[in-house]
Amino acid sequence: MQSDEEEIRQLVSTWMAASKEGDVETVLSLMADDVVFLVPGQPVMRKADFAMAARAQSGQGAPQFDGRSEIQEIRVLGEWAFMWTKLTVIVTPPGSAQSMTRAGHTLSILKKQGGKWVLARDANMLAPVSGK
Repeated sequence: MQSDEEEIRQLVSTWMAASKEGDVETVLSLMADDVVFLVPGQPVMRKADFAMAARAQSGQGAPQFDGRSEIQEIRVLGEWAFMWTKLTVIVTPPGSAQSMTRAGHTLSILKKQGGKWVLARDANMLAPVSGK
């Protein structure tokens, strides 16, 4: 049996792999129904908003996503947990060799729902990375 921390690390790994593959349904299954995303300069995003945006960016002719999430800390407090990460997301538009990279930190709150960990709140402070 995996520890709570191992389960949370697996959630992050699954999220990253599913995002890269364009598997929107798997990503959606990793979040609570009342999830809230906070992104600088953008209105609050809820699960329905995330789903609509993700589905619009998947399928044939969709941009390619890649990235890495480096977990810096996980703390489990009963049925709740929080973590912060260093996240890098690389998006390559269809038919382009030029990718766009955003990087920064995230602070996430997770909760146990139906016996599994899901994302409940996420504040991401990603900013564009300038070319080298």
